Amino acid sequence: MSDVPGGRTPETPGEPAAEQGTALRVAVTLLVAASGAVETISFTALDHVFAGVMTSNLALLGMAVGRAQGTGVTAAVLALAGFGLGAAGTARFTRGHEGTVTHWPRPVLRCLVGEALLLAVGAVVWAVLGGAPGPAARDVLQFGAALTMGIQSGAMVAAGRAAAPTTYLTGTLATYIVRGVGAGRPNRWVPVRLVALIAGAGACAAVLRTAPGWAGALPPVLVACALLAARAPGRECGVLVN
Repeated sequence: MSDVPGGRTPETPGEPAAEQGTALRVAVTLLVAASGAVETISFTALDHVFAGVMTSNLALLGMAVGRAQGTGVTAAVLALAGFGLGAAGTARFTRGHEGTVTHWPRPVLRCLVGEALLLAVGAVVWAVLGGAPGPAARDVLQFGAALTMGIQSGAMVAAGRAAAPTTYLTGTLATYIVRGVGAGRPNRWVPVRLVALIAGAGACAAVLRTAPGWAGALPPVLVACALLAARAPGRECGVLVN
């Protein structure tokens, strides 16, 4: 099953496109690391649901309903609603602006800027609360975390062949194994993204353990770095201006 709506696989077995520059691949990798950091905060420090993996949240919702756990139901519904709103809003904003192999169009970049700003606001709130939000604040932060992951996912879909999934990599892993390793044409960037997910989650978990108030700062920094990397193709082949 593809990670991308419409059944399109996120990449071919080898390099997804020879024209796709290294800078965009680095940008995607940094976004994957950011999503790993957000998931760490969402699952371990908020209400034990995921901010960007909605398949798992649907299963968690079902389990919470079956166990009559009201808190679990609320958390899963907030995550699903936030992600859906973020993805839908991004789809509307980027309509008619799908990227090419070598470019992320301006609406995609603007959505990612919006994501970074929302993550920065969340980081400030997280720091003010000392990394220990109460129930009401957890609900708001949970919704906000899922909202940012919905924006990021929608932006990567709109970017088309110049991007890849960054918040849910199950289909990416399956494609890599079946059509890459299995066909003898593995894409070297898929393991890089998988390692980035682990690294982002691990780094955030370490900060949560040693300096919990600062944990929220990692995701917006990583998204900002991804934006800087995404602008780099402008020096190689020009950036779309519409």
